[in-house]
Amino acid sequence: MARLSININKFATLRNSRGGNNPDVLVVAADCERFGAEGITVHTRPDERHIRHVDVIALKDVVTTEFNVEGYPDQRYLGLIRQVRPAQATLVPDAPDAITSNSGWDTIRHADFLRDIVREIKSLGIRVSLFVDPVPRMVEAAAEAGSDRIELFTEPYAREFTVNKEVAVKPYIESARVAQQAGLGINAGHDLDLNNLSFLAASLPRLDEVSIGHALVCDALYLGLENTIQLYLKALKDP
Repeated sequence: MARLSININKFATLRNSRGGNNPDVLVVAADCERFGAEGITVHTRPDERHIRHVDVIALKDVVTTEFNVEGYPDQRYLGLIRQVRPAQATLVPDAPDAITSNSGWDTIRHADFLRDIVREIKSLGIRVSLFVDPVPRMVEAAAEAGSDRIELFTEPYAREFTVNKEVAVKPYIESARVAQQAGLGINAGHDLDLNNLSFLAASLPRLDEVSIGHALVCDALYLGLENTIQLYLKALKDP
């Protein structure tokens, strides 16, 4: 069964918009776990416009499930990873000014860079996941770079889902098959919600983990956080 890791960046964005410490992201993380989350994800960026460096350090002693730290693997990120030692490091190719992740790694073009970075992070005892588009050759190159998992970029799936869900999921099924053959674990994330999550989970039976933040927080505004987390868990467990 795929695990639900909740990205708490949006809670930090809300906090930062007003100043102070409301909502407290440490309390949010603990409550998400208490309500059933099976992991906590943060995506750290150089401008700290949502999750801050100090948040990640503090969360290390709060998260009791699985801590996943996403980011571009520059020296800032690598230093943070060395200090925090999360369960998983998800490497994304985002430019510093990117609003949100909008594409996966070109794991062929950046093969040498990724191989060295992956080796360094794995030497710390941290599982590595590479954020990739649902393209089999990119999945294969992720395995060749030494990654433990891939995270499939699901925005194209979410966009096409409302038009033709069978067409939308096809490249993900093929990419997951290639990943499985290469010995890679399979994560997924971006624009997953209560409408499209169940179908993806049912179509990818070897899916290990989904990371969901924006849609879950939006749903929680109407449904409450605890109830929303339960609905997402149900979508994963009973597709």
